[in-house]
Amino acid sequence: MADRADWLPRAALVVGAVTLARLVALWFNKTDLFVDESQYWLWGERLDFGYYSKPPLIAWVIRAVTELAGSDAPFWVRLPGAIFHGATALILGAVSARLFSGRAAFWTAITYATLPMVALGSVLISTDTIMAPFFATALLFHIRAAETGRVVFAAVAGFCLGLAFLAKYAAVYFLIGVALAAVFVPALRPGLRVWATMLIAFVVAILPNVLWNLSNDLTTVAHTVDNAGWVQHASWFANLNPSGLAEFFFSQFAVVGPVIFAALLFGYVRPGSVEGRGLALFSLPVVVIVCVQAFLAQAYANWGVAAYFAGTVLAVAVLLDRAPRLLPWSLAINGALSVLLPVLTVIAPVPERGGEPLLARYLGRVDLSRQIIDAAGVAGATSIVAGDRDILADLFHTGKGSGLTFYAPTPKDRPRSYYEQTFPLPADAAGVLLVAGDAPACAGAPVAEFDTGNGAHAGLALRAWLLPKGCRDAGN
Repeated sequence: MADRADWLPRAALVVGAVTLARLVALWFNKTDLFVDESQYWLWGERLDFGYYSKPPLIAWVIRAVTELAGSDAPFWVRLPGAIFHGATALILGAVSARLFSGRAAFWTAITYATLPMVALGSVLISTDTIMAPFFATALLFHIRAAETGRVVFAAVAGFCLGLAFLAKYAAVYFLIGVALAAVFVPALRPGLRVWATMLIAFVVAILPNVLWNLSNDLTTVAHTVDNAGWVQHASWFANLNPSGLAEFFFSQFAVVGPVIFAALLFGYVRPGSVEGRGLALFSLPVVVIVCVQAFLAQAYANWGVAAYFAGTVLAVAVLLDRAPRLLPWSLAINGALSVLLPVLTVIAPVPERGGEPLLARYLGRVDLSRQIIDAAGVAGATSIVAGDRDILADLFHTGKGSGLTFYAPTPKDRPRSYYEQTFPLPADAAGVLLVAGDAPACAGAPVAEFDTGNGAHAGLALRAWLLPKGCRDAGN
């Protein structure tokens, strides 16, 4: 496998088999759409250049798939996950082949395909997954543009980076890597014409979303700032969170597997080559920035995903150079997790010892929505209002075609969700069924009480009231 052209057929065979197995498992997946997945689907039903909390590409992709399939069942909503990650694995293999060898390319492709974060992203659709192939393609063509000076490669890199940005704003980390690599790795220092072309292509790609934000009070930017948390404090050091930093850092051993993350940390210190140093500069800043975010406020485990496109290529190169015997062990560990996760989604309703089903967080949502829709029919309601974002998200998906209209409570100040922003309860709405834990006195007696089972809403006391005209303070 020393030849750089030999790796692709073998890697494509393995990655293709893994992807096909994931799609088969996805067909038998017993979990309901998670709240975020349902929201992304709803965005796709209302195509736009931006949304409350995220850029628009995930909505466009889901809409394209469900339109082609003629179905918006969970399988089709989630279908792009495994395919996008399979493509990313082969693109990163091409990056490794260009920088190192065909052997490194093969191991990079199959290593990425079996990362725990990829296994998860293949059963649940997320913005990280949609970002992945475009970020990886931008990396590949940036390297080619730096090597050759050809502006066409720079244009492809910039436009793909723009698409990655339209999937998740974390793609902007790429520009930090480009700048640092240009300073510290002369081989990755593009000329001014290449720089300009890449930036122009990037701006062209993201311009619709920028204009959307400007015309919508910078809604997505404001939500992103809210997520950062510490930005709004009087002092950036007001709520230091060392335990959050430790939690985020050590969670990364689970995100990409213990061997790969350990190898990546070693590669940050001793990358072993000029190429490795360049990859480290695309990866390390992401980990550092998110660690700082975790220390100042909080950070979720997936916030560092942008580090692991270049990071996987670097980690595999380090292992091949320093400890090649660890690569099969890494593949075995991550491969076992990659098999276990889809199996769990297939047997999810099976109870555990305590009576709770496996993956309870992803069950019971559709059942509750159906109970609520049935209650609306019995009560003669024509619309439903719920303040719980989780409940609303599934009502829109499960209730499509029911003839009912769904609303969020009218916000008292800035909307706290996409539903409050786009579907606030009108003052003149009639036949409204309120779904909540309690209701104002004007609502009268409840007309239904729901069985929340032992899934996502277990233990939630939930009832329904038919709201009289003028009774509109519910659900806030």
